[in-house]
Amino acid sequence: MIEDLTEQQAAAKLAADGFNDVPEPTFNFFKAVVSRLWEPSAWILEGALVIEVVLGKEIQAGFIALMLVFAAVNGAIQSRRAALVLQELAHQLTPTSSVRRAGHWQLIDAKALVVGDLISLQVGSVIPADIRVLTNPIHTDESSITGESVAVSHTPGETAFAGTMVVAGETLARVLATGSHSRAGKTVSLINQNNAPGHLQRLLGKIIGYLALLDSALALIIVGIALIRHADMIQMLPFLAMLFIATIPIAMPSSFAVANSVEARELSQQRILVSELTGIQEAANLNLLLVDKTGTITTNQPQVVQFKNLSARSDQQLLRLAASATDSRHPSVVDQAIVNFAHRYQLKRLPQQEFKPFDASVGYAEAPTVVRVRIGALSRLYELTAQQPALAIDQLDLTRGRSVAVMINNVLQGVLILQDQPRPDSAAALKRIQHRGVKTIMLTGDNLKTAQAVADAVGLKGQVVSYQTFKTHSRPLAQVAGIAEVVPENKLAIVKAMQRAGYVVGMTGDGVNDAPALKQSEVGIAVDNATDLARRSAKFVLLTGGLANILTILDSGHRVYQRMLTWTITKLTRTVELTVLLTIGYLWLDYVPLSLNAMVLVAILNDLVTLVLGTDRTIIRHRPEQWDMPRLSKIAGFLATGWTAVGVGLIVWLHGLGLSAGQLSTSLYVYLIFSAMLTILMTRTSGPFWRGRPSRAVGLTIGLNCLLTIGLASSGWGVPAISGWLTLIVIVLVLMTGIGLTVAGDPWRRLTK
Repeated sequence: MIEDLTEQQAAAKLAADGFNDVPEPTFNFFKAVVSRLWEPSAWILEGALVIEVVLGKEIQAGFIALMLVFAAVNGAIQSRRAALVLQELAHQLTPTSSVRRAGHWQLIDAKALVVGDLISLQVGSVIPADIRVLTNPIHTDESSITGESVAVSHTPGETAFAGTMVVAGETLARVLATGSHSRAGKTVSLINQNNAPGHLQRLLGKIIGYLALLDSALALIIVGIALIRHADMIQMLPFLAMLFIATIPIAMPSSFAVANSVEARELSQQRILVSELTGIQEAANLNLLLVDKTGTITTNQPQVVQFKNLSARSDQQLLRLAASATDSRHPSVVDQAIVNFAHRYQLKRLPQQEFKPFDASVGYAEAPTVVRVRIGALSRLYELTAQQPALAIDQLDLTRGRSVAVMINNVLQGVLILQDQPRPDSAAALKRIQHRGVKTIMLTGDNLKTAQAVADAVGLKGQVVSYQTFKTHSRPLAQVAGIAEVVPENKLAIVKAMQRAGYVVGMTGDGVNDAPALKQSEVGIAVDNATDLARRSAKFVLLTGGLANILTILDSGHRVYQRMLTWTITKLTRTVELTVLLTIGYLWLDYVPLSLNAMVLVAILNDLVTLVLGTDRTIIRHRPEQWDMPRLSKIAGFLATGWTAVGVGLIVWLHGLGLSAGQLSTSLYVYLIFSAMLTILMTRTSGPFWRGRPSRAVGLTIGLNCLLTIGLASSGWGVPAISGWLTLIVIVLVLMTGIGLTVAGDPWRRLTK
């Protein structure tokens, strides 16, 4: 008998050594700011700053320095907020461990482990501390600490390390070192903070690339004309730098951080943890959901409803042997159902001389007692049986539920039928998900008859097909309600096949072998009873059961999509409007019609609004979203053409009035700010902008920007002063143009259909 600790011994060690974790490093705000002053976008601004200082233009240099500090400080603030959200979620995803204390196995938080604890490890376990292998060899994935993906074998007596995962075998182990004393130096965090960019970020990256090409072309035109006119190129450099800065999305990373962290926090309040922020963005595009039957559609609390004894043994003898082949350290719901059924007859397990837990690759668990007992999938054990039973399988009523076979000494001896009832809310939730335009397909290891009965009960329309039929015979997905006879390793192949067909795939899962498919799918969702490995692979972790939480995830995805769509269209429109107006103005007037100070103010004030778009009110559309570049180009092109045409007319009119270059610049500055603010209001709603009320943060920021612009234009601080009447005329012109674009073109409503 391997010794374990008592609760008193464990408590004393915990008090002496502390929890099995490592204090997280505090966020260094100063370092975060400095790091943002040493990156390509900052280098452009810093180069322009040096040029202005050399030219003796202290005011212009001050404005550029203001923009540098704004970008760096704001970026650090938003990074800190996002980091706090991720840390908060990570604390809720701490792994659990099966530990024996005072002779009893229990499941506890891994952070409560102490040196000397006896723990049980199996396939899929994340090793929570440095341990010594005791009973059986195991194979571990140590890529998290060595970078090598090849599994490492550990025999009894050898040491395995915290943060690695068991990929084969099962064993008892003794905890050797915890927390900062372990080799990994920390408890495993299930949050994957090194996220790859999602579809949305990749698309916006392309858009920025296109805008950079536009700026490059316009810059070449301006430089060419300047050379022909023998202009002072040194004087032109700060302007050219700011032309590119107007394109570079300084606020884009912060905008993403705000939008995603707002939704991640909201989801956590709904008992949904986010382990990869890109999953929120992908949820808006989700159009195919693969749903595990067990634990998601059903309650995952199966009960034995039928028992067929095919042997000469008594029912009690056979049931006791079946219960003796269940896992006592990591009991599955099937194990628990069999044990509970045996308890009805006051039957207890026989001592296990050796135990091999259920392995999906072989299809059964095995425990030598007085005889060799196997329990597992009926189809698998029927293939392995050395003697066909008197009762053929096709005579069993398999529509009642899941079939679990009992084999003794290579002979099929009995069959238990386990029934798992659908959750009360499953049918309604599935109906709502499908109403959102998301095709839903049930995945199950059950036979066709059982799977079809469950699909019909929860309102999934269509036919349930076997995995072999799905793999070999293509058919429209609209006709498929579910795929049966699926073993866990088939799920990855199903996800990849759907993605090749052009679907954005979501999947629910809970087991070790679900992990690759959860990682592969765009919206991987680990359900409430999922293993540590499944949680680590998924983008979302549900802390409560049922399908209703998936609707909450869809809502979050749509909110992020709508906010980033507003950002994208506004950014495209503003950039085209600004760069074209400045280029045309320079070619016609022989000077840049917007001062460097005004250009910096335009960039900062516009970014202030985009930062709070992540909090804006949105309208959730009941269909999967699609990022369509031609459609976005039409919307942005329509708005940019309208604003630019009116802006050119304004420049011509002001020049005709004989205004100085400074006054013309301030007037154009007022026009650019107010047109940008109105563009945000126009693109954030599907109807007329005056009917859609923005969030308090967005409305307040837009209002403050407008008031600040009026104040600067009137006082002459930083920009030449203009009269109040001229400011009012420009504002009225913007409002008339915005109303005209909304009523005459109604671009959003028409072009988004």
